[in-house]
Amino acid sequence: MPPSKQAILIARELLAGGVDVLGERFELRRGGLAATRSEILALAAGVEAVIIDPTDAVDEELLVAAGPQLLVVANNAVGYDNVDLEACRRHGVLVTNTPDVLTNATAELALALTLAAARGLGNAEGELRDGLWTGWTPGAHLGSELSGATFGVVGLGRIGRRYAELVRPLAGELLHASTSLKPETESELGITRVELDELLTRSDFVSLHAPATRQTRHLIDARALSLMKPSAVLINTARGALVDSAALAQALADGLIGGAGLDVYETEPSVPDALLKAPNCVLLPHVGSATATARHAMARLAAENVVAVLEGSDPVTPVI
Repeated sequence: MPPSKQAILIARELLAGGVDVLGERFELRRGGLAATRSEILALAAGVEAVIIDPTDAVDEELLVAAGPQLLVVANNAVGYDNVDLEACRRHGVLVTNTPDVLTNATAELALALTLAAARGLGNAEGELRDGLWTGWTPGAHLGSELSGATFGVVGLGRIGRRYAELVRPLAGELLHASTSLKPETESELGITRVELDELLTRSDFVSLHAPATRQTRHLIDARALSLMKPSAVLINTARGALVDSAALAQALADGLIGGAGLDVYETEPSVPDALLKAPNCVLLPHVGSATATARHAMARLAAENVVAVLEGSDPVTPVI
């Protein structure tokens, strides 16, 4: 009788780029996009690997449900704030993520949001679609130009650096606020490291590219927003927890800043009503990495991490 296959739980969905890597060597248990928490917990029993995405929480409950044979949790994303790393350490479970392969897609979306919010494109399109446009008017929909502006990049990792590269030809000045020194990048891009408060005060556009941690939760709060220029635009394609949603909505309503472009939210998939109603706030449904190239590469890398661990090798992109 042939030995049983190692079992892998795909908590929700894995694109073909990843499924092809797994092939027929493993027993694949699929939760599906509509899977409930209880269904995922039931499917987890006895698996050696779990492949998740940012909508799935990996905590003590899931680790216990899987059992002591669980070897690896592969997060199909760069950020891993949905994973309890300490619980994984206690259970001896490796955690991996999918860096690099979505850098271009996410940075390009941050640039798209920068342009859309700077020119008030959300409001302009809404007016047209609602049949309210009455023709060309000299003083209508006056936005801001990116050329010659000061760009502030919060977090100069892979995606933050790529965003800085993309806006560099337009920028009058490039600033960054990071927890570590980046001398080579600073020299190459002509970007200057400053403290966050100075960046907020000086920048025309502020783009967030920091991880979600206890230290960065509500990094942009009412006080931070009060430091920004009345014409400044805030962009967030990183993690929703970085921004105090209520404070941002109020700042937009009061005209304290000029606009915002958001792809991530504190309580996804729920978006606060105040943000939905806020003026000049371009909102997208977490599509930063949503290109065919990036999403299939993410799935493939998540699967490659699983295969490496189950075959007794080191993961390709370990977190812990």
